[in-house]
Amino acid sequence: MKPPESALRAILKPAVMVGALGYFVDVYDLILFAILRIPSLKDMGFSGERLVSHGILLLNLQMLGMLAGGIFFGILGDRAGRVALLFGSILLYSIANIANGFVHSIEAYAGWRFVAGFGLAGELGGGITLVTEVLPRALRGYGTTVISTVGVFGAVIGGLVAQRVEWRTAYFIGGGLGLVLLVLRLSVAESGMFKQLRAAPRHVSRGNFLMLFNNSARFMKYLRCILIGLPLWCIVGILVSFSPELSRALNIQGEVKVAQAIAFCYLGITFGGFASGYFSQVLRSRRKILLLFLLFTALAMAAYFLTGGQSNGTFYLVILLLGFGVGYWTVFVTIAAEQFGTNIRATVATTVPNFVRGATVPITLAFNQLKPACGLVAAAAVVSFACVAVALWALRGLEETHDKELDYLEPA
Repeated sequence: MKPPESALRAILKPAVMVGALGYFVDVYDLILFAILRIPSLKDMGFSGERLVSHGILLLNLQMLGMLAGGIFFGILGDRAGRVALLFGSILLYSIANIANGFVHSIEAYAGWRFVAGFGLAGELGGGITLVTEVLPRALRGYGTTVISTVGVFGAVIGGLVAQRVEWRTAYFIGGGLGLVLLVLRLSVAESGMFKQLRAAPRHVSRGNFLMLFNNSARFMKYLRCILIGLPLWCIVGILVSFSPELSRALNIQGEVKVAQAIAFCYLGITFGGFASGYFSQVLRSRRKILLLFLLFTALAMAAYFLTGGQSNGTFYLVILLLGFGVGYWTVFVTIAAEQFGTNIRATVATTVPNFVRGATVPITLAFNQLKPACGLVAAAAVVSFACVAVALWALRGLEETHDKELDYLEPA
């Protein structure tokens, strides 16, 4: 079902386009770091085991920054406004990424990766929150589809930049993109729902992170929102990041490179993001689409582990299918934002995706713990299918939110 021209004009508002570009910068940076980690560390004089240990340190600090930043910017978005969230997030990210280009020690590199992660944490959730509140409820899914499709394409650009310029220059480009986006955000107006929230009585609690834990039903809903996102970061964190090692264990014919695996994965996520958002509108259901995409992801995982002896081209194709399967990422953030009231919506929408990203740490730890007993391939398979099973369980307990009215408050 193609939206009419009048609907397209309503969808392509500044808030949608700026949200899409914000997510573009978010994904650009994540991919940039994944590809530049080894070249940058080698240029700084590290080799051997230090490439692994320092790489893990940088990745973990970046993820911890995202966890902390998700909470900070979520609270800021519910107290100071959605636009303030987006301004603060991209400004901090831009400063940190430019600083990344000047580092000469692992301590400085780690510190600025933490700050970059902290800054990026607000981009996706803040953009989704604003879009769900400024668009008519019948068009919300189209708005988030634009964010997903444009945003995830940042992975493709990040990969191209990382392979064509020196690593410091690549970070400068990322910071420059953030500063350009900061100027574009001057045209974005605040959400009407937040303006009403600002005028609410003093007893209405805004941006209270603890509200997500002081009510068992609300906490379970919040937890389920987080758990449905686990398969994406399991795929990126294990099946793609360790694709060279896993491909050798699977006897794949031909070399498999991480940079190419990441590119194929995110190309799949781009198509999957568009398809999941569009068909959630056609079917008028977020839950049905999430179910279909999770089942597709399980089938793609099975194909991944059954590619033994195939060519690297076939292996890359399966990785593309895995990416398509977890392309529901933006629909997943949208359904999280739509589950909660205006006074904690930004807090939820920014913390949920960052807690899922942070779950990369326990997922990879579980993978490492299982490897000695199960072997590389079996350990990856157990963790991967467990993530899908948990996500399906979590989805089962969430309400449908496609046509839900969002102008309401959560009781303290």
